[in-house]
This record gives sequence, structure tokens and C-alpha cells, in this order.
Amino acid sequence: MGLKESFEKYVNNHSETKDKHWDEQLQTHYFKTTKDRAFQTVESYFRDKQGCEIVATSKEHGEISVNFKGRKKAFVIATIIMVRPFRTAVDLSVTTESVLPLDFGYSHKLIPKLYDELKKEMTLLQE
Repeated sequence: MGLKESFEKYVNNHSETKDKHWDEQLQTHYFKTTKDRAFQTVESYFRDKQGCEIVATSKEHGEISVNFKGRKKAFVIATIIMVRPFRTAVDLSVTTESVLPLDFGYSHKLIPKLYDELKKEMTLLQE
């Protein structure tokens, strides 16, 4: 991990996934399901998870916004997009609420934890 990656991981309060992220844990996860099923699964996960409050959902745009109250407060946006039949991408964006513009890696560490939970509910496609 270089200086830029260390800065991105620890000295900010926002992390998000993307296809070609330098950290494998923050690369977009693809699941073997339809958009509607994935949306329903992600929505159910956040609805049932203690400390989570769904703020808004948009099935049309495939987005779920959540207030997350874990060790720290965070705002999570899950984006669900079906790229082809039974190949649905789930991207996560996490912004930690803090007085300082840094969270010492909390948002970066939260994403793999959320993905691990979602992998229990949906089948992950291996690249």
C-alpha cells in the first residue's frame, strides 16, 4: 500500500466500492441473482439489522440509503444494478459522521463487513 492508498484509507471519512479498486475488498461484488431479488435482500438485511434505519429507497434507481449506528455513525448507500441476467452488482458507499474529516479507516473497514453479511444471503460470483 502506497502513500496515496494509506491516505485514502485512513485520512478521510468516506469510502466506496468500484470495479477496479486498489483494495480487493472494496471492489464491486457481483451476485448470481436478479436486480429485484438483490434489492429485496439488501433492503431486508438493513431493515432487520440492529442499529440501521433505512432513510430512503428507490427501486427504479436501485438505491437504498441507510443511517448506520455501529461503533460510529455512518451514512451508507447501497446501489444495485443488474449488468446481465443473473449477474447483479452491489456497490457500497460509506460516509462516517465525525467532527473531523477523518475516521481512521472506519468507513474502509465497514464495507467488507457489510459484504460478508450479504454473501450469507446471496451467491457471490467469482471473477
